[in-house]
Amino acid sequence: MTRTARRNRRSLQVIGAGAAALLALSACSSSDSDSSSTTSGSSASASDKLSGTVTVFAAASLKESFTTLGEQFERAHPGTKVTFSFGGSDSLAASITGGAPADVFASASPKTMKIVTDAGDASGTPATFVRNQLEIATVPGNPDKVASLKDLTNPDLKVVLCDKEVPCGAAAQKALDASSLKLTPVSYEQDVKAALTKVELKEADAAVVYKTDVHAAGDKVGGVEFPESADAVNDYPITLLKDAQNTDAAKAFIALVRSAEGQKVLTGAGFLKP
Repeated sequence: MTRTARRNRRSLQVIGAGAAALLALSACSSSDSDSSSTTSGSSASASDKLSGTVTVFAAASLKESFTTLGEQFERAHPGTKVTFSFGGSDSLAASITGGAPADVFASASPKTMKIVTDAGDASGTPATFVRNQLEIATVPGNPDKVASLKDLTNPDLKVVLCDKEVPCGAAAQKALDASSLKLTPVSYEQDVKAALTKVELKEADAAVVYKTDVHAAGDKVGGVEFPESADAVNDYPITLLKDAQNTDAAKAFIALVRSAEGQKVLTGAGFLKP
C-alpha cells in the first residue's frame, strides 16, 4: 500500500469515528430530551389532576357567589366536589379552632380571621380577595321612607342588626359610632343572612346588612345606601387551613376565587375589589 493510500485510510477512520461519536451523542441527547419531556408532561398531568372533596368554611355573605364558584370549580375539575359551611365568621372561626375539619376559610373581616391565625390553624398568610360595604335593607317599596342611617333610630321602627361579634354587626356599630348615633334593635342576629331574612319576612322594617345581600335578595327587599358606610368597609381574607385534607384542590379553589374569573363573579354580586 502506498504512503498516500495509508494516509487516506487513516483520514477515513478518524472521520468515521467522529461521525459515530456525534451520532451517539445525538441519540443520547434525544433520549434525555424525550425522557425530560415525558417526565414534565406526566408531572403537569399529575398537578392538573385534582379529585376529592374540598371543604370550605365561608362568611354567610359569600353564599351566592361562592356557590357559583364551587359549581365552576367542579365543572373544571371532574371528580372534585366543593362543600360549604356558611355562617357568621366568628362562629366559623371558633369551629375551626375547635377542630372542625375544613380545608379553606374565607372570613368577612381580618378580626375574625385573626382568631384562626392566632391559634396557628392557618397555613401561610391570609390574602384579602374582596371588600364589602354596608347598606340598609327595607321592606319592598320602603313604606317607612327610610332615607338615612339616622332614620333607623326612630323608635317606631323595628330594626335588626347583626350581633356585634359578627363582622356585619361590628361594621354597623362602627358606622353608628362615627355618626354619634344610638340604635336599639329589636334583635341581634348571628349572621347577615338571618338579619336579612327578618326583613324579607316583614318581621322587621329594616336591617343593616351588606350591599351584596341586598343585591342577592332582588325584589324581596329595598336598598338604601348611606354615606357612613364608607367608614366601615370590611376586607375579606381567605386562607388555606393547616390541617387541610385536600391541599392541592383547596389551593386550586383559592386560586379560582382570586383569579380574574373569580373576581368577575364576586364583583357581579356587589363585592368591591380588594
